[in-house]
Amino acid sequence: MSSEDDEAEGGSGVPEQLALIRETVRRADVPRAKPRTWRGAALAKELPVARVLVDKGVLHLDRYFDYAVPEEMDADAQPGVRVRVRFGAGKHHVRGGRREGGGLIGGFIVERLAESDYSGPLAALAQVVSPEPVLGPELLSLSRAVADRYAGSLADVIQLAVPPRNAKAEAKPSPEPSPPPPPPEPGTWTRYPRGPGFLAALAAGESPRAVWNALPGPYWADELARAVAATLASDRGALVVVPDGRTAARVDAALTERLGAGRHALLTAEAGPQKRYRQWLAVRRGAVRAVVGTRAAMFAPVRQLGLVVIWDDGDGSHSEQQAPQPHARDVTLLRAAREHCAFLLGAHSCTVEAAQLVESGWALSIAADRDTVRTAAPLVRTVGDGDLARDEAARAARLPSLAWQAVREGLRSGPVLVQVPRRGYAPRLACERCREPARCRHCSGPLEAPDARQLHCGWCGRGEHAWHCPACGGFRLRAQIVGARRTAEELGRAFPAVAVRTSGREQVLDTVPGSPALVVSTPGAEPVAEGGYAAALLLDGWAMLGRADLRSGEEALRRWIGAAALVRDQAAGGTVVIVAEPTLRPVQALVRWDPAGHAVRELAERAELGFPPVSRMAAVTATPGALAEFLAAAELPSDAQILGPVPLPPTEPGRPRRPGGPPPGENWERALVRVPPGSGSALAAALKTAQATRMARGGGAEPVRIRVDPPDIG
Repeated sequence: MSSEDDEAEGGSGVPEQLALIRETVRRADVPRAKPRTWRGAALAKELPVARVLVDKGVLHLDRYFDYAVPEEMDADAQPGVRVRVRFGAGKHHVRGGRREGGGLIGGFIVERLAESDYSGPLAALAQVVSPEPVLGPELLSLSRAVADRYAGSLADVIQLAVPPRNAKAEAKPSPEPSPPPPPPEPGTWTRYPRGPGFLAALAAGESPRAVWNALPGPYWADELARAVAATLASDRGALVVVPDGRTAARVDAALTERLGAGRHALLTAEAGPQKRYRQWLAVRRGAVRAVVGTRAAMFAPVRQLGLVVIWDDGDGSHSEQQAPQPHARDVTLLRAAREHCAFLLGAHSCTVEAAQLVESGWALSIAADRDTVRTAAPLVRTVGDGDLARDEAARAARLPSLAWQAVREGLRSGPVLVQVPRRGYAPRLACERCREPARCRHCSGPLEAPDARQLHCGWCGRGEHAWHCPACGGFRLRAQIVGARRTAEELGRAFPAVAVRTSGREQVLDTVPGSPALVVSTPGAEPVAEGGYAAALLLDGWAMLGRADLRSGEEALRRWIGAAALVRDQAAGGTVVIVAEPTLRPVQALVRWDPAGHAVRELAERAELGFPPVSRMAAVTATPGALAEFLAAAELPSDAQILGPVPLPPTEPGRPRRPGGPPPGENWERALVRVPPGSGSALAAALKTAQATRMARGGGAEPVRIRVDPPDIG
């Protein structure tokens, strides 16, 4: 059809469409010109386009936007700096931002270009917030990898990786870099057959990878400091990530003693925003090459990173609660692989993920021999149901005679630690006869009976009408929770002349004196005693083992070993009494002090049942309608298996919402999506694409929450 014919049929609408097509083709054929001016203002002569990561953490906008660089901003608008740009929705929204209008929003320049791949006019940068380049290419690449792994947006990860700006801290110059220290002596690393060799490899500039089962006692912090010093001796940097501020303070003190003041940075929330940002800048500028910090320090921009360490990776504090909720262990593993540096995962206990690293051959095991373990560990004694049944006093006070004796003997020479489960531990059902956890016959998830109703699976939602124990044939179930406050009151009345200190949610103690006292603590809040505790009581073991979670046994053992590691060794009279069924696997692992063996057996069971970390899993939560719509639209991998959905317990009004749980007054459901090894990246990509498509189409009225590799799938 000719152009005359087009004009003759102007009322049909077809000519306008053809004209738009021709105009599009014509523009595509025209070479793209470099922007020269913006509203009469001259632009940068060299590389006049800035590619900007806009601080807008929504998935359908998870890309870069091009902006013109005004000439007066040319010198400061360098890759990595913070800027402000005009950005907003509307008909003028284009590949390069907005032609006009739109609100100001923060962002980072990721690169400067000679031209944009958008042929229209570009909006200009509104402001260079600071000429300090805070987002380097290594940190940007790591953040992109984390966002892809967890089906999140790059902007959300950058918010976790780069701390907020503090102008006063930025204006203060960083100190000059210190020369490398000499290689340290092995010290107490000689207690481990592979310990001295690991330090020697670090000092030689090599990159060994190890999972370290630390012995009980106070030496682990100094051993970490020696590993950092060995890495610095090779003229490389080191990063240590710990779960909380108390642990960071211990490693900080050990590093100060080993390296001297000013040779490392401490990155914790307790430092305050100005000091923390000043320390972070010193690391980014290369003035400090060693870092110890809590979860957010996993992104610390250490120059020439030679060693990354994560301590106690099973602690829940390592799991970020802000989107996309990465875990510090996975981020440090990514850094070790991407930056080809050494890796050390250390803890008194051992997670299944740590066992998998050793079983796969990716990392070597650093552990002491059995004779050394027996020498360093306290004596562990058990009190089971049979002992409680024969002990009249124990039935009345819920404390067996053996526990009373241990307390009385321990108070003669020092403080005694009493670990009691905190409130809120939900029970997991188990066989009354043999204590085998009750699991679903279809997906092996935990069986539940809320409000005394019929049994159903907490994962796939199927009902169970005729459960029987596959181990012993029993058909009766048991759940038990015992209050912690009453236990503390009983101990206080039994020993009225002894000081009683508590450490828990209201007040967490860092240390206690070495004088006789009762220290009642919830798991994870145990203070360090000067000279070690004379004894420890681990009470109400069923309340910890009875949690309806895949990790209940692993977590209980980790908590027990964490408390027992604070007790003096057996030669000094250190004794630990645990009130739990002696035949249970976690209890036996504590008695033998064999957390690695327990983790290996757990890993074998999970491999057989297809549980993480052998498989990859994602949790998707939403209202029933939104969840069904999302799962139907998502193009999941062909080998994906959907478990559920199952209803989530509602959040009571006035109470804090659980991470990923429904808002108060709303009924939500959760589905688990499981894929075999090798399909984890495809699963994350499919979920991210489905979520981005849904949000781009305006489907955000009913939110859908996605969490890849959830730490709690009970």
